[in-house]
Amino acid sequence: MSDDLPGLDLTRLREHLDRELPGLVTGPLTGELVQGGRSNLTYVVGDGARRWVVRRPPLGHVLATAHDMGREHRVMSALADTAVPVPRTYLMCQDEDVLGAPFYVMEHVDGTVYRSPELTERLGTEQRHELSMRLVDVLADLHSLDPEQVGLGDFGRPEGFLERQVRRWSKQLAASRSRDLDGIERLAELLGARVPATRRTGIVHGDYRLDNVLVGDSLEIGAVLDWEMATLGDPLTDLGLLAVYWEGLDGVQQNPIAKGIGPEYGFPPIRELWQRYAERSGTDLSDVEWYRAFGFFKLAVISEGIHYRFTRGQTVGDGFEHIGALVPHLVAQGLSALDEEA
Repeated sequence: MSDDLPGLDLTRLREHLDRELPGLVTGPLTGELVQGGRSNLTYVVGDGARRWVVRRPPLGHVLATAHDMGREHRVMSALADTAVPVPRTYLMCQDEDVLGAPFYVMEHVDGTVYRSPELTERLGTEQRHELSMRLVDVLADLHSLDPEQVGLGDFGRPEGFLERQVRRWSKQLAASRSRDLDGIERLAELLGARVPATRRTGIVHGDYRLDNVLVGDSLEIGAVLDWEMATLGDPLTDLGLLAVYWEGLDGVQQNPIAKGIGPEYGFPPIRELWQRYAERSGTDLSDVEWYRAFGFFKLAVISEGIHYRFTRGQTVGDGFEHIGALVPHLVAQGLSALDEEA
């Protein structure tokens, strides 16, 4: 652990915690950056006796409405007493004078984040199937919640959600784009023209995938993480994006999306996960390919934003040099999914 961390001044953090939560920290703070630059920055801090997690936005370019610490903190706090496992939240700080950006502090939950083939290869075939089903079950549990009953009735605007999502990600593409991307306008146009009717609304995670959960020793889902894009809307957007992460990109080497999951690594195919979700939730999935195509579009825009920051030296961590090359593949497979949907 280090006292010299990008985006985290441990002295100022300790002073703030002592003011707001006296007695929480009992020794000198140390910290470690555990996730850098692609999304929000995540640190583990500790005082020798206990550990916590601090989350703040990335350094540099931040798109409007993205990296909203208040949203993450609010939704996890609201879900604390539900069937959806989340870390306990301790503190939300909107004062940018403390760390240079809003941040929050939450419980450190033990578990494994399966984000590489080296990790998933430790699992047997039955374990991979069991973990996949549990991942889907937690998602179905999330989508079954009544937002009003957990205090999130005003967390978003479900009416017109899908249309707004297509417009929103198109605008974010324009805000972080520095090159021509063949087909991406066509993908956005087709998505907008073929928006399906929303069958039900609920709490949407916005980036649900295996490496955004902590898995315990018995393969239980210990905590769902990374709620920065959570909102109220059409839950099937989570299912479509999960498909993009689950089966990766065809013919791409050094692909950061393929993190040791999916059929090529012994996990069940996405359609088996979709079937499990349909059975557990009673949801009609006849339009699911549109949601998969939208997932490709959304991830293309996110990846282009990361590429934009990388070219300007505003990312923290390794592996960003390959992100920009993924975007054309994401666009092509989004168009292909719409062909299947048609």
